[in-house]
Amino acid sequence: MTNRDILAIGTSAGGFDALRFLAREFSPDFPAAVVVTIHLSNQFRSELDAILTQAGPLPASFAADGEKLKRSHIYIAPTERHLIVENGKLRLGSGPRENNARPALDPLFRSAALCCGPRSVGAVLTGTLGDGAAGLQALKQSGGVTVVQDPSDAAFSEMPATALLRSQPDHVVSLAGMPALFEKLARQPAGETRPVASSLEYEVNVASGGRGSMNEMDRIGNRSVLACPDCHGIMWEINQGELVRYRCHVGHAYTAEIMSVALDENLKRAFGSALRALAERTALARKLEAQASASGQTRIAESWAAKAVEFEAEARVIHDSIRRTEEIAARFTDGEGTSY
Repeated sequence: MTNRDILAIGTSAGGFDALRFLAREFSPDFPAAVVVTIHLSNQFRSELDAILTQAGPLPASFAADGEKLKRSHIYIAPTERHLIVENGKLRLGSGPRENNARPALDPLFRSAALCCGPRSVGAVLTGTLGDGAAGLQALKQSGGVTVVQDPSDAAFSEMPATALLRSQPDHVVSLAGMPALFEKLARQPAGETRPVASSLEYEVNVASGGRGSMNEMDRIGNRSVLACPDCHGIMWEINQGELVRYRCHVGHAYTAEIMSVALDENLKRAFGSALRALAERTALARKLEAQASASGQTRIAESWAAKAVEFEAEARVIHDSIRRTEEIAARFTDGEGTSY
């Protein structure tokens, strides 16, 4: 019987330092492949692979599509590709963004659950918002062992706090306690095989770049009244106990918390567009008023002046709405900028 030879780690804000610490503490013969998804900016080339290699005894590299997994090696998801574990190999998925990210944590955990749940350990570290909670829950249900960094120990607490609340992990530990725990879990025999949720194969396939299906989404969830923040299509609501999430048939996916943030951003953009359009209409009305006045067309000038006053009043309403929205958002934000 094999050991738990897949360690899948997901992190975001604050993850750079956390991963460097873990890389330093891994044993040279760590008996598992370490597969990492971290939200990285695509604006510049990352040197994370070289940094993790220099930090500890295990070599680290950005994953290549079709690469065979090896123990005692750290594989990192490259920017703009979901990292998928599949039958002892790695796949780089070109599917839509999930939780407003690509790579996202959930596809990594779901793929590990689908291919090798009983052989897997999944861990969510420091980060903001709630990416990873749904995937970690799927991994646990498929026989994997799940670990979450103690939120009070994390540089950014919201991601581990959401995973703790929504996925009920097997272990909650500090970052300092993780190396010993990972070593122990990786050397344990794999768990018993469990049936996997029928939706896993579909969701992993979509993250890999496969086509979505409205019929399949009708089987997985219920059609909601919400529109997708990305493509504006129908969203399906998927209830998984304490976890509620949304997915459109194109493949964009959100937890309820991140969906709220995405809708807030859409609202701000809509307000901004309306404010800009009203400012442009006001400027045009004032110009036409001036032209009419210069031509002695008093009645027309008065009409354009009235329209300009009307547009300015509408703009003030929009401006006040934006300020009110920001005030409400601030009430639901803690001192670290975490939105609930």
